[in-house]
Amino acid sequence: MLCSTIQLWPQPTGSVSLSTTAVPVRADLFQLQVLDFTSQPVLEHLQNAFDIFRQELSFTEEQLRGFDEWYKVVVRVRINGSGDPRMRLDTDESYALSVQPEAGSVGTMAVYIIANSFCGARHALETLTQLIWLDPYAGSLLMLEAATIQDAPRFRYRGLMIDTVHNYFPVDELLRTIDAMATCKLNTFHWHATGAQAFSIMFNSVPQLAKFNAYGNTTIYTPDDVRTIARYARFRGIRVILEINVPAQIGQAWDWGPILGLGDLAYCSNLEPWYLYCDEPPCGQLNPRNDHIYNILERLFLEVTQLTGVDDLYHIGGNGMSDRCWTQYFNDTEPIDLWINFTRKTLQSLQKVKGNLPNLTLIWSSQLCEKIKTDLKEYVDYIGLQARNVAWNENFVSGMRTVLSNEDVWDLNSGMGAWHEDSEGAPYNSWEKIYEYRPWASSSLGLLEGGEATVWSATLSSGGLEHRVWPRAAALAERLWSDRPEGATRPVQARLDVYRARLNTRYNVKAEPIWSLWCSHNTYTCL
Repeated sequence: MLCSTIQLWPQPTGSVSLSTTAVPVRADLFQLQVLDFTSQPVLEHLQNAFDIFRQELSFTEEQLRGFDEWYKVVVRVRINGSGDPRMRLDTDESYALSVQPEAGSVGTMAVYIIANSFCGARHALETLTQLIWLDPYAGSLLMLEAATIQDAPRFRYRGLMIDTVHNYFPVDELLRTIDAMATCKLNTFHWHATGAQAFSIMFNSVPQLAKFNAYGNTTIYTPDDVRTIARYARFRGIRVILEINVPAQIGQAWDWGPILGLGDLAYCSNLEPWYLYCDEPPCGQLNPRNDHIYNILERLFLEVTQLTGVDDLYHIGGNGMSDRCWTQYFNDTEPIDLWINFTRKTLQSLQKVKGNLPNLTLIWSSQLCEKIKTDLKEYVDYIGLQARNVAWNENFVSGMRTVLSNEDVWDLNSGMGAWHEDSEGAPYNSWEKIYEYRPWASSSLGLLEGGEATVWSATLSSGGLEHRVWPRAAALAERLWSDRPEGATRPVQARLDVYRARLNTRYNVKAEPIWSLWCSHNTYTCL
């Protein structure tokens, strides 16, 4: 590491100074001193994050040899500003990190971290791990003897969407995904958990949804599973956004209305031929004129908030709307007007959870969104579009808050085939293509909150997630954190290769290679 250029991922956005000398260290000789903190929850989160930091270092250590003495490292942290440890849209994620020998104390190193939030301090610890590495010849961890880093993200929303509708992933596989996200400072785990083919989470408030539309008891996430995942993510500076996809692509999840005397909650499930009513079977679309729907949604949103701890950011889907379904039952009103009214009532249900609208409610972009600016004026400042194509913003909804998820570039399942259509023309999105995509440099995208890579799982199952996602998601992470104007150059590839090796050895994440092992061992020959 000392003979090469900076190996940090993502690259810091501020000033960076790194020494060319290192000292031997051990995981158990790192100590935390909290100089200032803003609340007890912040302190508890910081202590937990430091335990995670030391654990990760201990995983890297081999049998210690080669040194008689190791340096003690005192990590001093000062957190100013927010007393809320959660990752929120207004969280200040900046930090300052410095490493230096402790004055007047031989054999001791001092690390100073200053941040305005727990999340910023956690990011600093993440960067610190990248200044520490295992030297196979010395048989010890080494840490840079001196460093100063100033850092802050370019975008405040940096996400990864995992789809558990089409296929199930065990909880431990999702937790390893969150581990990997934390290493590259992605901050939003978007959980696409409900759709036509499965309602993959059991909610205590409305258990019928999963009972009517889940694969089975062993392929469903319990409330405890969701709490575990959300808590695990929170200690790593990541929020979990549970998408409740309405009003379309609901499958059979809402077919129980008549049984409980609530009338028809949904129409068009299991209709044939299915392709006339939806993108994939068994279709299904909510009945926008049944007011029981909105009471149920209010209960769902409340439980989502309680399980995840996230109350400023929601995702209500809006994907795959079928004009034909609603026209078949409501020929007195245009489908787009039904959708606008449904969205208004859904937002009102969401508003009742806390008494006010959340900072941002995301909806998948479509041509329907064109009328949001005119027909939902009172909500437009609180609605964001997850745009699958820049053209949606330029042609339909310019000026609205946006999370960019261009499926032609940032879809990590592209090029892997689709079960129900000819997808030979869909290209594989390489890390280079993902890294070099920055449409905001040449287009007016309005209020861009950030971006997100998507992982649709129709042709992906347990055991293949890590290989499919990493390290390509890290290419997106650096684009959204650093947004450096350079493209996917060979030096960038060399840095990404070091990051990939770190994922494999330190976190046991099976990331796919980006070049040959020979090039990893002979980097400068391959540059």
